[in-house]
Amino acid sequence: MGSMVVTTEAAATAAVQEALRASSVELRPIAPGVLFGADDAEAASLARHLPGVLAVHRHAPAWPLASRLLAPSSPVDVGGVVFGGRGIAVIAGPCAVEGAAQLELVGSDVVRAGAHALRGGAFKPRTSPYSFQGLGHDGLALLAAWKARHPGVPVVTEVLDTRQVEAVAAVADMLQIGARNMQNSALLCAVAERGKPVLLKRGFGNTAAELLHSAEYLLSRGNEAVVLCERGIRTLEPGTRFTLDVGAVAWLKQRTRLPVIVDPSHAAGVSDLVTPLALAGIAAGADGLMVEVHDDPAQARSDGDQALLLDEFTALLDTLAPVAAAVGRSLGRPASSVSSNPVAA
Repeated sequence: MGSMVVTTEAAATAAVQEALRASSVELRPIAPGVLFGADDAEAASLARHLPGVLAVHRHAPAWPLASRLLAPSSPVDVGGVVFGGRGIAVIAGPCAVEGAAQLELVGSDVVRAGAHALRGGAFKPRTSPYSFQGLGHDGLALLAAWKARHPGVPVVTEVLDTRQVEAVAAVADMLQIGARNMQNSALLCAVAERGKPVLLKRGFGNTAAELLHSAEYLLSRGNEAVVLCERGIRTLEPGTRFTLDVGAVAWLKQRTRLPVIVDPSHAAGVSDLVTPLALAGIAAGADGLMVEVHDDPAQARSDGDQALLLDEFTALLDTLAPVAAAVGRSLGRPASSVSSNPVAA
């Protein structure tokens, strides 16, 4: 059996729910003015005639809040940078925060080149317990200091554990939930309840629909500022680290109101494939990019093979502009002017 969504005037939600329950139909509120439950023809007919009902959606998706039922699109503002508007938003920076000098150099360089937000991992999820795990709270302190020196530039960093949420949220303008934690429901709920924008990455073994189910956890806890990220899935192809699923980008853009960006760095695994994958993602409809940049990739403590040098990142942005224009988008303004001139919505 499918699902049904009934939208109501806020003041009428409880009365509509009770009237349907009296007819043995159980719909539960999942957001202000939104009731959700099993699809039923008789219940749908009844609901349409109840006072305060705005719309009845039969055959609704199992992730109604993330779908396009409630709105065609829901742009997300992160410190003046708009994801999901006309402008393409670009997040760039090192995979991991390795030190103050490295963060200042790479961060300031990517901003001058045209990035809209800085990425940098303080806590790093690694396959091996012997690999560099990030600087942790010291890394957060370095991000906070960088942010103080560069007002108007949003910072994006990952949170791995519910115990880290408070500390990460005190520094980050956008909290990233990475691929390994996409289905960590406790973390999803804890991050949602902080109320800050969330970047939710697709797990490398998960479907696009499962990504929307995870987004539903965030939305159902009242956090509307959710951006999805396609970062590649594991397939039989050994030529790339993961396979960037551009088909999923198009699929998501047709079915969800949430902004969608791509991470070509993790999908590629090698730096010379980052630009082609980035262009493919934007051509498929992505609203932005997340790109790793390092001043000396050979010495990077994590994921150096996929990091771009600054001149390569600058070349990517130069190449990106006409592709964005071809699909009716613009690259937007650099982060240095974000505080007074946000990316065009």
